[in-house]
Amino acid sequence: MRNKDSATVGRPIARGTLGPGIGLAALGVLIYSFTLPGTEYGLEGLDPYLIGVGRSAAATVLAAVALLSVRARRPRGRQWGALAVAAAGVIFGFPVLSTLALDRGASSAHSAVVVGLLPAATAVLGVLRAGERPSRAFWLAGAAGAACVTGFALVRGAGRFSAADLLLFGALLAAAAGYAEGGRLARDMPGWRVISWALVLAAPITVPVTGWLLATTHPHWTGHAVLGFGYVTVFSAYLGFFAWYEGLARAGIARASQVQLAQPVLTLVWSWLLLDEPVDAVTVLAAVGVLVCVALTQRTRVRRTPAAFRAGTGSPTMDGRASQNGDHRGAFHGRQADRA
Repeated sequence: MRNKDSATVGRPIARGTLGPGIGLAALGVLIYSFTLPGTEYGLEGLDPYLIGVGRSAAATVLAAVALLSVRARRPRGRQWGALAVAAAGVIFGFPVLSTLALDRGASSAHSAVVVGLLPAATAVLGVLRAGERPSRAFWLAGAAGAACVTGFALVRGAGRFSAADLLLFGALLAAAAGYAEGGRLARDMPGWRVISWALVLAAPITVPVTGWLLATTHPHWTGHAVLGFGYVTVFSAYLGFFAWYEGLARAGIARASQVQLAQPVLTLVWSWLLLDEPVDAVTVLAAVGVLVCVALTQRTRVRRTPAAFRAGTGSPTMDGRASQNGDHRGAFHGRQADRA
């Protein structure tokens, strides 16, 4: 008798509905939309490297407590390699490069629209690493959103990209790799464990480097610096990934990542409210264009390649094959076997 899940191979995993995966991804985007303004606050008294590395070192304390409290099972085999890629992208690459870009003169609003290319980069890596097949309409909508934010950045930059823009491009590529690999790994373990283990894995570097930076950069802990560093530590570096990685795992990396097209718009609003950065007609037009593209991507279909499945199951694991014990870990209720 054929397992009912095998009938799902090659079928659309979502179609025009705002399920729990998209909702979780949207919550993650809301949390991340405050990251750049929070980093700007931190730069009022702290060294950019201290913010970029120190936020992860501090978040490691939260991660260790969370893992110990549930006696979480240690990652196995290839999961360590995936965690290393995720850590390189979201613990080192994006935080350090984006903070340096802000320190070198890029405004929070300008940075937001450049990093707005992140959904397209994440979708491409999702296809390459997670066996997803977005439809042509999906790619057209995503490309339109990427073109919208790129055009906005060029208009703001008088037709050229600055050195800060190059740092931001590096940051978004690093984040895309970390998001895609973390979202793929979140099919095998809860999303909060993915970021927790990634932080613990990076701790031998982040903790001593942070200690050295605290001793040598003479931080000035103003009210804004404390508030900004506290936010990017607790929310941007840790709690945001609880919702984000779960959303990527449930809705599919390519599809859920497109929700992030709304992040530049939200960050522009917070930059205006918190940092007094201007919002003009060009900004409003870019915001409308991005929101339209988000709506279009959520009405398209995303298929997973049959190679990512094994007969009798519908859930890919880290190496693209079905779970050896037959449990469905990519679904909402499918992670009980991974509980410690």
